[in-house]
Amino acid sequence: MYMSNKARAIGITAGVAIFVAVALFTMVSSNKPVSEKRSEPTAITESLVIPAEQLGKVFATVAAHVKPAVVSVYSEKMVRVQPQEFPFPFGDDFFGQFFGQPSPQQPKSRSQPKEYRIPQRGMGSGMILDKQGHILTNYHVVSDVNKIKIQLSDKRIFEAEIVGKDPKTDIAVIKITGNVPNNLPSVQLGDSDALEDGHLVIAVGAPFGLTQTVTSGIISAKGRSDVGIAAYEDFLQTDASINPGNSGGPLVNMRGEVIGMNSAIATGGMQFGGEGQFSGVGFAIPANMIKTVLPTLIKGEEVTRGMMGVVIQELNADLAKHFGLSDSKGALVAQVNKDSPAEKAGLKTGDVIVRFEGKEVRDTRQLRNLVAAATPGTSVKVDVIRDGKEQSFTVTIGRMPTEMVAATKPSGKGENRLDELGLSVQTLTPDLARQLDLQGEKGVLISGIEQDSIVSMANLQVGDLIVEVNRQRVTSVAEFLDALGDQDQILLLIRRNGESLFVMLRMR
Repeated sequence: MYMSNKARAIGITAGVAIFVAVALFTMVSSNKPVSEKRSEPTAITESLVIPAEQLGKVFATVAAHVKPAVVSVYSEKMVRVQPQEFPFPFGDDFFGQFFGQPSPQQPKSRSQPKEYRIPQRGMGSGMILDKQGHILTNYHVVSDVNKIKIQLSDKRIFEAEIVGKDPKTDIAVIKITGNVPNNLPSVQLGDSDALEDGHLVIAVGAPFGLTQTVTSGIISAKGRSDVGIAAYEDFLQTDASINPGNSGGPLVNMRGEVIGMNSAIATGGMQFGGEGQFSGVGFAIPANMIKTVLPTLIKGEEVTRGMMGVVIQELNADLAKHFGLSDSKGALVAQVNKDSPAEKAGLKTGDVIVRFEGKEVRDTRQLRNLVAAATPGTSVKVDVIRDGKEQSFTVTIGRMPTEMVAATKPSGKGENRLDELGLSVQTLTPDLARQLDLQGEKGVLISGIEQDSIVSMANLQVGDLIVEVNRQRVTSVAEFLDALGDQDQILLLIRRNGESLFVMLRMR
């Protein structure tokens, strides 16, 4: 029904009058003044304030203790660029027709376009390890650069160089060159295994170039893997604010000990600190993982890793039930390599590894990290479930060949393609071929298959050797990715137990 503005105003006014009348009647009937209905603000007492102030003092004390040993890391790389040629808006022959001379874009004698070298700069964080000027940071902060400089908390700037690097864990050690100050503060690495979900932590670094920034949070989770950042992953997850520039900075407990190195953030896709920004999910390399490689990196030596010589796969509910397990924790041995430390110790295909040197094995990723961190030549106790019964074996850890590339997903387009397939692969090296009794073979070895993926439903297995993709021979991961392309149907020729088998994958 149509109502005029004046009528609407009268209606609203009447409604307000009725509301006010009811409200007054209610207050009068209660025989209490209106003022007595107002609530007074809660008093801030010392008993409420003191605990909060004490916690604040703890954070301030920890930050003051750690900040002097945190540095900003500046890198520079010279890149080649060519100037862009912009076409003249009236056409190339404009100057010739009207002025009788060639246009600026059409010189009389053409020559190769001149290249320019311009600096590409980056920034991260680091932490001083000792009086000699060794600094811990992420490998991705200082990789493939021409120049490195560090700035101390007191603004002093020094040049630095890489002395040790381990791309597989994204860890690097750099060192101040020239005269090293004799008053350098240093951090103390704590025990990351002692952390529990919910423990308070602070992060220090230079997010967005804002040096000496302190943020706080908690440990959100431990043992995060399959993040796709490094070959060996066992990340601490935290909600302490981590942003571009924090990479390489410390994650610190309430005792002022470094229990992790901030490395990446999740922003819908994992970022190394270049594009995304904080969303409440950050990842730090645990201190105990850093400790295993640090002495080697400081010496400038190559990191060696242990190996047992087995192919392992994840357990699911069906497999766990088949092998008589109460849950899906552990790592199923899918293959024992010939003449390997595992075979010599007595391990067999079908064993489920549940403990490694006393540590409970959650999954294949954790076991892989534990074995890699073990010193070659040492003997370790490995507990397995075999035929429903627990048995123990002593394995003498072997040395992983230097050229044996860890199974890791490449970056960019290749990573997306492997994610679609649910597949992890690695190049079959001569040493790996010998261990797997595949001498004379060439191809790409399947080292991991995700549950419920396209590959898992196509009769492929961990340990299969891919020798052709769409009738094209492949001998490396790079060739494998090139051959995959963007096709919806992929024909693989694989080698398994000395026999060849074609497998068709349908992407959609």
